Amino acid sequence: MRVLFVADIHYSLRQYDWLLSIAPHHDVMIIGGDLLDLGSSLDLDTQIVVVEKYLCRIARHTRLLVSSGNHDGDARTAANESICRWLHDVGLSTLHVDGDSVEIGDTLVTICPWWDGDETRAEVEALIDRDSKRSTAKWAWIHHAPPDGSPVSWTGRMEAGDPFLTQWIAKYSPDLVLSGHIHNAPFYADGAWVDRMGGTWVFNSGRQPGPQPSHVILDLEKMTATWISAEEELHQDLGINADASDGACA
Repeated sequence: MRVLFVADIHYSLRQYDWLLSIAPHHDVMIIGGDLLDLGSSLDLDTQIVVVEKYLCRIARHTRLLVSSGNHDGDARTAANESICRWLHDVGLSTLHVDGDSVEIGDTLVTICPWWDGDETRAEVEALIDRDSKRSTAKWAWIHHAPPDGSPVSWTGRMEAGDPFLTQWIAKYSPDLVLSGHIHNAPFYADGAWVDRMGGTWVFNSGRQPGPQPSHVILDLEKMTATWISAEEELHQDLGINADASDGACA
């Protein structure tokens, strides 16, 4: 089972073109948030139209799982918290989005939406708690922000991850957590693209310019991970007795 994970495309059409070109070569593709870019000269409505077309095309070739990030919100709740509504409007059987739970082989994947307040955070925790009661061999979460207290959240000056995610990992012990958000963490000497927190492997695919995004290839049967960037390719064994020393950037 070959899974490609990437995050933080930020409306780079060259990178969407690359994702479309390699989609047939992967059993599953996961995009972990920030599909749009709030700093773009194009308004969000225009970006959404274009990205929806890319998602539809990619989903014709592979199963596609997409979570929202802090750049993707197009609506507000009654509590004035940002939510991503447009992802739910695409409506394809091979596209799974915020709030969905998907079984990939023997792995349950929980797709967590971006949250920015008490109401939406409680919804994410309820989603995780619900899936914790399901019985599968392995459990993975897609959550745009990485956990605090890990080199995958290192900004170059501080750890800037999500402390609530760290608490949820300690409480529920998923096997894998796939994140992005902190773009340069994998490229810093004190940062990393992979780390182990208790029994949980956590990832940050990072972001780089150019036609090919930095990304992680997961083999969920052999339990291996490979991080590929423009500079290098790093491998990590995800076995029970493995640690993250070989996968961290030096």
